[in-house]
Amino acid sequence: MKTFGGPVLFLDRSDINTDEIIPAKYLTEITKQDLKPYILEDLKLPGFDPKGDKTKNAKVIVSRANFGCGSSREHAPWVFEVNGITAVIAESFARIFRQNMFNCGMAAIELPKADLDLIFSHAEESDATMSIDIEAQTLTMSGNGKSKTFSFEISQFDKALVMAGGWVDYADTKY
Repeated sequence: MKTFGGPVLFLDRSDINTDEIIPAKYLTEITKQDLKPYILEDLKLPGFDPKGDKTKNAKVIVSRANFGCGSSREHAPWVFEVNGITAVIAESFARIFRQNMFNCGMAAIELPKADLDLIFSHAEESDATMSIDIEAQTLTMSGNGKSKTFSFEISQFDKALVMAGGWVDYADTKY
């Protein structure tokens, strides 16, 4: 079974769009793997380095509202998938991006702003990690010797997609 969680990459901004996640100029690549080096290449945030260790080591992304807005391309979740990102946590997601995450077997978890503010208080900690229990619908943020657990909601169908490893694996077991 797939493990969800690990080191956290904090992207403290709303409206991060699919062009910032994977620039359109790379959409002609032949395989998902070919997208790997271009993750978040066009994202501009103070102190953010798309080629840095925090990005390379991340397994979870924490952001703000309306994550994945813009063009409805599957390439945005794919670039996360090939880089080992297992979950994105945000206040809200663009509808198609959110479903594409589930279809690829990754978690798109929505939390209220107040919970995200608490999670972002760990942003400066070098040991910030998150563990996510999809079945129990909880996530635990840890860092600096402290931890806090949050609950989240996910539909039974989306949970089944994530637990199966994505739409194709789910369909293989059901049809």
